[in-house]
Amino acid sequence: MSLAYFALILAIVSASALEIAGAKFGAQLGMMAAALSLLAAAFSARKADYEHYLRATGWGHWVLIAIPLGIAAQLAPLWLRWAHPIWASVQEALGGLPFGPVTADIGLTLNALFLALAALSLVGVTIVVVRDRGRAELVLFVLSGIATVCALALGLNRLSPGLVATAPFDLATTFAGLGTMLNLAVMQLAAERAETRHSLVRSIAIGLCGLVGALAGAIAIFGLSGTNSAIAASFGVVLILLILVIRRLDLSPLAAGALSVAALIGATIVLTFLFEKSSGSILLRLVPDIGAETRAALERMLADTRWFGAGAGTFAALGRIYQSNSGATLTAPSAAMAIFTDTGWIGLAAALLVGVTALARLFLGALQRGRDSFFPATAAACLVFALIQGLAGPGLLYPAAILCLSVIVGLGLSQSVSRSLR
Repeated sequence: MSLAYFALILAIVSASALEIAGAKFGAQLGMMAAALSLLAAAFSARKADYEHYLRATGWGHWVLIAIPLGIAAQLAPLWLRWAHPIWASVQEALGGLPFGPVTADIGLTLNALFLALAALSLVGVTIVVVRDRGRAELVLFVLSGIATVCALALGLNRLSPGLVATAPFDLATTFAGLGTMLNLAVMQLAAERAETRHSLVRSIAIGLCGLVGALAGAIAIFGLSGTNSAIAASFGVVLILLILVIRRLDLSPLAAGALSVAALIGATIVLTFLFEKSSGSILLRLVPDIGAETRAALERMLADTRWFGAGAGTFAALGRIYQSNSGATLTAPSAAMAIFTDTGWIGLAAALLVGVTALARLFLGALQRGRDSFFPATAAACLVFALIQGLAGPGLLYPAAILCLSVIVGLGLSQSVSRSLR
């Protein structure tokens, strides 16, 4: 598993660091590292690793492959009445067979498929590789360090725009939110180490690093980003505190369920208030102010979207058709908007189902796990942040964010079950 572990770290670092630096090949290098990690894990996995993977994903193996299968289905040739209208136009102009795919651009959808497969590979490899507690801790340190760097980049960009102008603002905002939760996990790890027989000095050093990272992430997400992004991060922090309270007070299942339902009702009220603050499509209500002209173009784009979408990864290409009268390039204002136009209601519903199912599994795992419960708790908090942030901004569309979130989910799922079969 050493090669798979090394490739996993390489995938995280390369995709994130290079994308922050503005390099164009960061995503490709990250996907290649993910493929290498999957290949290495497949050749070195033992029966115990496979059994651990089955227990960690016992909530439904089909959920992990739903999104890649949906994207692959968009590439299958269909009768022109089911295919994208562009292929009917091509058939009328040039002739040929009466078949065409759902996607309007095969190349862009293939690239999206490879990214989805890389993300799925990282989830599976992470589940197997981080069975070992030491490796799980190191992966957590790497993820929190990357997220902290992005949060600092966001702050420096606000103080001096020319200093780190290559760091995308939306990506830095997403990493700042994830980093807040990840560094809270580092602080919990330090506290857990201090309670056991580990070195007190080392525990204090780890805790201070986590505190610095959490402060950097909190300043970036609560002070420098939009209101809705800050609210999304607040939901994640509240979920961590909820799990911590339930575990520390050793509440009965009935009391824990009642407290969880109360928290869910409160979250629903807050989200309902946020959605009712603006009008128009529900997918555009949490995005920052984008101007009336751009909003009208996006509304037209949403109205023309079919059940199966126009093809994963094709938003930028379709945006040229719907761009505003001023000629400005139309970009996705949020990840949810891009997913809907790319894959339709079916794809958006599948993405939400995958997220909610994984969230439920992580939440229950955090309540049932022993001293390592902060791993699934943090992954659940990051997933809550991602689900809400996906409606408020496009940061989750970056390959670096997708790959890192996949590793976070894999880390939480792996540590939500014990290594033994007991």
